[in-house]
Formats: sequence, C-alpha cells, structure tokens
Amino acid sequence: MQLGLVSYQIAAEWDLTTLLTNCRELGIAGVELRTTHAHGVEPTLSKSQRADVKAKFEDADIILWGLGTVCEFDAVDPVVVQEHIDECRRFIELAADVGARGVKVRPNKLHEDEGVPKDKTLEQIGKAYAKCGKIGADHNVELWMEVHGQDTCLPDNMRVIMNHADHGNCFVCWNSNMTDRDAAGSIDDNFALLARWVRSVHITDLSNRDYPWRRLFELLDGNGYGQRLTLAEIAGTDDPARVMTYYRALWLELSNQ
Repeated sequence: MQLGLVSYQIAAEWDLTTLLTNCRELGIAGVELRTTHAHGVEPTLSKSQRADVKAKFEDADIILWGLGTVCEFDAVDPVVVQEHIDECRRFIELAADVGARGVKVRPNKLHEDEGVPKDKTLEQIGKAYAKCGKIGADHNVELWMEVHGQDTCLPDNMRVIMNHADHGNCFVCWNSNMTDRDAAGSIDDNFALLARWVRSVHITDLSNRDYPWRRLFELLDGNGYGQRLTLAEIAGTDDPARVMTYYRALWLELSNQ
C-alpha cells in the first residue's frame, strides 16, 4: 500500500503547484482532488488545460489517484438524480483527460421522513450508480462510492446499494467511519460485507485509538489491496508539513510498510 492524500481540509487551499511540491517533499504518493478546492481541477478546464494538469502530475511523479465529487443519487426528484449522473459523466471525462485512476461519488441520506421507504432509496442509488459505472468503463475510469452519509454510511446499507449497482466498474471507497465498528469495536464483519468492492480507502486521524487502524491495514492486505493508496483525509493545520511528517511515520508503523 501507499500513502496518499485527500485535498479535502488539509490541502483545500493549496494550488496545484503547491500541492505537487508538498506531496513530493513529504513522501505522499498520490492525491484525490476534491471538487471546489484551490487546485482548480474541474470539468470547466479546456483540453489544453487538462493536458497540462496531466503533464504536471507526470513530471512530479505523483499519482493522480482520483477526483472527489459530490455527485449523489438519493434525491426524491428524478430530475435531480439525472443531473448528478450527468455531472458524474463530466467528471469521468475529466478524469480520463487528466490521467486520474477513478472518480469518487457518494450516497448522502435516506428519505424516510418524506415517506420514501429505505429500500427504495437504496435501490435508486444503486441503479443510478450502475449507469455511472458503465460510463466510467467506457472511459477506462473506475467509480468509487464513498461509505458516506446519514444512515447510508452503514455498511449493511452500502451492501444493498452495491448489490443493486451490480456493475463490474462500480466499487467502494472505504471511509474509516466510527460506525464501521460493531459493539465489540471490531470492523471485521462490516469490512467483509464490502470487501469485494473496496478499491479506494480514506483514512482519518491515525492517533484515534478507538478505530482499529492496524486491523484495517491487515484486512486490506488480506483483501489483495496491493499497491493502491490509503488516502489521508484529515483536518487543516497551520503547519501541514510537520503534521504530515508525523502522520506518515505513524502510517508506516501501523501499516507495516
């Protein structure tokens, strides 16, 4: 496994040059670029600008792991759902042009308070996700659904979504939520629910002893995660270089790299 970084929070205000420089100096192998951040890698880029982004990552020898979108498919209004599918298509096309491995999407919430049964929303999310997975496959771009949202972050709900998606290019981004744990503090059973689809991983505060980080890395290793990235999604700081230096040291120890 390799250590990566999500631009969300800690790197949100870094422009692309700063981001690549810091990753190189801090031993960060790759990044997931979240939309709206200062790096400016958005679907509005021209063809030449996209080529420039790709060249900059290649020159820096930093992996452009993925593009982190806020595309979600739970809305009650089908027009809104289609708008998010169309937005996801634009990010997939961007990912193909800039050389990103994948695109991250997410569920967000259920709508039982609006009279929509839980199972209907989970099915809707899964079927919309399958459409995005097919678009991604056509562009050689993986799709990762983040284990995210109110109630939708629960692994058993995510399992239902993925069963409905049922597409070979639809994967999961494990999000290291505290709700991954069972009553005994173990993540084994919940990880097993999603293991076949885990192709991207967000990790948070490795000093949080309430989350079984060492066990997560063991499960990833046993799941054939290989040379893929575990991406630090951590709070912003006035001294990111110092924080990431210590973070990387702790990651190396916990992951046995």
